[in-house]
Amino acid sequence: MQDFMLTNELVIRLSAFLGVLALMAAWEVAAPRRRRDIPRLLRWSNNLALVALDTVIVRLAFPVLAVGVAVTAEAEGWGLLNILDVPTWLAVIVAFLVLDLAIYLQHVMFHAVPALWRLHRVHHADLEVDATTGLRFHPGEVLLSMGLKLGVVVALGAPPVAVLLFEVFLNATSVFNHSNLKLPKRVDAWLRWIVVTPDMHRVHHSIRRNETNSNYGFNLPWWDRLLGTYRSQPQGGHRGMTIGIEQFRTRRDLWLDRMLDQPFRGPASGYPINRDPMGDRP
Repeated sequence: MQDFMLTNELVIRLSAFLGVLALMAAWEVAAPRRRRDIPRLLRWSNNLALVALDTVIVRLAFPVLAVGVAVTAEAEGWGLLNILDVPTWLAVIVAFLVLDLAIYLQHVMFHAVPALWRLHRVHHADLEVDATTGLRFHPGEVLLSMGLKLGVVVALGAPPVAVLLFEVFLNATSVFNHSNLKLPKRVDAWLRWIVVTPDMHRVHHSIRRNETNSNYGFNLPWWDRLLGTYRSQPQGGHRGMTIGIEQFRTRRDLWLDRMLDQPFRGPASGYPINRDPMGDRP
């Protein structure tokens, strides 16, 4: 089973990604949570173009990605889990949890450090949140994130299967929790104990800084609850809340060229975590 998964890594990841994206896109049309005011063609064409560019850059910068690095680490005996000779089933669980915590902490860091916020605010500058927002990241952030992930994989000695599962789930849940879906309240209340739901993560895309600086989880919701960054609902309600940040609020800012140069334009405002006395305001 492991050999099959590793041999077909690209097919598995691409199939899961395209399948979830298609499902969420159809679901958004059938049961939207918020009204769509910006033409989908404008946002989707530019967001997906950014994804394509990110993919090419990562492949050029990192000839071997996370799963390949995990295979090498396992073969060479690198990393804590390989040194301790932990049973495979336990190593997979531990690796999945540690990788998810690392992504959570990385996300917090990208909000706390001004230079990193300049990169990450490209993700937050989307004026609406839907399935493609979960894929909209500046190439600089993607490269830094991949470097950090590779470091965690090697240091931990994460099993290749755990890394593949994590990558598949992370991509799928990012598309899911950014989707403009209307879930029944009871379903959302139950589901957000095991996975980050669209209503839970949408709060993070509010223009209000104290809401932007909450709900950092992409995959598992537990870190926000355990580390005090969980916020149940936006102050203005999901239909009344304003999406985005105070900068870059024109439709022209949604174009690919503007997304690429956003880190170099204007001040790095809106990034402080628990430092802004006016943090409850936009």
